[in-house]
Amino acid sequence: MNILVEILVCVLLLIGGFFVLVGSLGLCRLPDVYTRLHAPTKATTVGMGGILIASMVLMTYEQGYFSVHELLITLFLLITAPITAHMLAKTALHHENRALRRTRSQHLIANAREQQPPAAPDSSNHD
Repeated sequence: MNILVEILVCVLLLIGGFFVLVGSLGLCRLPDVYTRLHAPTKATTVGMGGILIASMVLMTYEQGYFSVHELLITLFLLITAPITAHMLAKTALHHENRALRRTRSQHLIANAREQQPPAAPDSSNHD
């Protein structure tokens, strides 16, 4: 195997592993639900992206053609992570989990809890 490909794959794996480790530690150590959301959605997503790109580079080199599987997994992670974080934050709001005292804009939390989902359209009114 080419030494440059090995070095590139190793660097990408080390960067990805570092970000996954930082994201995992942040998930365990951060003080409340809202700050804990940042660790898996940001650091771990970047870390998994680095690991998957390293896999893509290695498979492309070994197979001789562009490997798309890892790219699709990376895109799926980048699309779903913010949606998952938003859903977890809304669930924490509705379960009235407290934010840190030093969190700015505390008054917006009460407004967000009061928001109701849109009403379902009336199905009895068919024209």
